[in-house]
Amino acid sequence: MSTTSGKTILRRAGDRGWLIECADRLPAEVATSIRAQPWASGLREVVPAAATVLVVAETAAGMDKLAAGLRTVLDGPGAHPTGPPPGRRIVIPVRYDGPDLPEVAERLGLAPEEVARRHGAGEYRVGFFGFAPGFAYLDGVPESLRLPRLSSPRPRVAAGVVAIAGNQTVVYPGGTPGGWHQIGVTTTRLWDVTADPPNRLAVGDRIVFEAVTP
Repeated sequence: MSTTSGKTILRRAGDRGWLIECADRLPAEVATSIRAQPWASGLREVVPAAATVLVVAETAAGMDKLAAGLRTVLDGPGAHPTGPPPGRRIVIPVRYDGPDLPEVAERLGLAPEEVARRHGAGEYRVGFFGFAPGFAYLDGVPESLRLPRLSSPRPRVAAGVVAIAGNQTVVYPGGTPGGWHQIGVTTTRLWDVTADPPNRLAVGDRIVFEAVTP
């Protein structure tokens, strides 16, 4: 079963879930709005992805009521907020000396220093997590810096590597393969299995990269 309103589609996902296809809104914003509802305490999970949000209830009872609540969030007066974005503002220092920076600059027709300046001038949003624990997809790379991923990914990328691909940037948690363009590195630890919680970032957080001297 599915319902459609405007460009947003709500599809049933199993006996306890609804999948929201976010055609005209950022999934992170939708997820944040849902979590802020008084009835969100009856939800087990609200999981944003690249273009969807999965909402899973604690029980299979009241799924039609849940759908009505979700529709209120999606179509109500607050569906397109104009105030300050939610989430914390986190500054991450970056040393812009990544191995791919010279090639990125050449392909974009920019000086390496200008690539670093443009990357550091933006504010990014944690859109969703995926691929590996602690791997946060940060939306907001400016159009002038967008490149497709590498044709051949590296088998292992160290923790703290800052990289770009498409409209997103990432700080690698470490120990994973990686096909993004490595333009810098940070000593800030964003994923630590010994910490509580292990992940320093959360969906909706606003990330600013601050250049530091190599």
